[in-house]
This record gives sequence, structure tokens and C-alpha cells, in this order.
Amino acid sequence: MIQKDWVLKQIESFANFIAKLIFNKDTTAYVLEANSDGDEVDRLYWRLSEMVVEGKINEAENLLFDEIDPANKKYLELAVDFYSKLNLLSDEYLEKHAFSREEIEEGLNSAAAIFNVAKI
Repeated sequence: MIQKDWVLKQIESFANFIAKLIFNKDTTAYVLEANSDGDEVDRLYWRLSEMVVEGKINEAENLLFDEIDPANKKYLELAVDFYSKLNLLSDEYLEKHAFSREEIEEGLNSAAAIFNVAKI
């Protein structure tokens, strides 16, 4: 239990660090484009959200990494949002869908590394 809480806090802290450092935001939430039909990142945001609700977490993570464009920091913002939301899910939900807090931490670290943001 203590280990899971520690991992949960590590994920939360690193996600908040990225949001503040890279995006100068106090929240890890992805911001959708206002007054538009949405760009490719916005559409990916909605698709990932639907997949997580459907319990397709592994598939959603695979899609995220398939679509990431290192030249577009909106993908990092999306990844931070994605992993922050996964981190809020219950252990039971994650386990039911074959995902773990450790995978959340690894995924967030991998996404950050694509954008040359190293964990401190």
C-alpha cells in the first residue's frame, strides 16, 4: 500500500512539474483548441479518453505513442493529461484492465523523454 501511494505521488509530482515547466500551467489538463473543429491532437485526446472508459488502456497507450510527434509539444501536453487521468483511476480498475501504476510512471517518463524532458 505504501509503495503504491509513493508511486502515485511520484507520477503526480512529475506530471505537475512538466505542466509548470513546459506549459506554465498549474494543471495537467490538456486544453482543447477553442472555437475550432479540433486538430489532430484534439481528436486523439477524445479517442484516448473513449478508449480508457472502454477499458482499452493498453491500446490507448500504444495509440498515443504511435501518434506522438516530437515536433509538436501539444502531444506532450496530451501525454501528461493522459497519464495524470490514468493515475486518478482506482487500483481495481487498472488491475481489471491489465495496467499498473508502474506502467503509468514508465509511460509518462517515456513520453517526457521523447521531448527531452528528463525526470529530476
